[in-house]
Amino acid sequence: MRGGRVTALAMAVAMLAACHKGGQAPAAQPSATPDLETAAIAAGVIPDPANSDLTGLYARDTDRVCLVPGQLNFRIGAYVDYGPAQSCAGSGSATRSGELLHVRFDGADGCEFDARYEGDRIVFPAVVPSGCAKLCHGRASFAALDVALLSNSLSEAAAMREGKGRLLCGG
Repeated sequence: MRGGRVTALAMAVAMLAACHKGGQAPAAQPSATPDLETAAIAAGVIPDPANSDLTGLYARDTDRVCLVPGQLNFRIGAYVDYGPAQSCAGSGSATRSGELLHVRFDGADGCEFDARYEGDRIVFPAVVPSGCAKLCHGRASFAALDVALLSNSLSEAAAMREGKGRLLCGG
């Protein structure tokens, strides 16, 4: 039985050698191996943050962010609720530059910062400007807010409300 395997292997090698013409090995193509994120985007495993639509409702636990198209850029709203007298609510504008989302909340001078947009997530910086505290009660903060896409529906995003019922992205 072992001799049969060796013979089959020898025949396979001979057939492969016969298929190769010209006696020269094909030239090796230089390949730049993409990083994992680039490969995942190319394969469609994760969305491309540079080419995806921001519109939608994003959430994690009691944290919410809405984004809807505005006159010039986007309307953004954010709501963080950690219980009685521990919340933040703000709305304003957002502009996109690749994976950066420049956020400016209305009614709070100095509450302007860059968040990261990762295709299906929005991540606020770990430290937000002190002006953002005007939008918060108790010890709550917008710092390090991290939410994932819940719905890409414009109507759901526009309907997002803060704890007192005020629309944050609609109207």
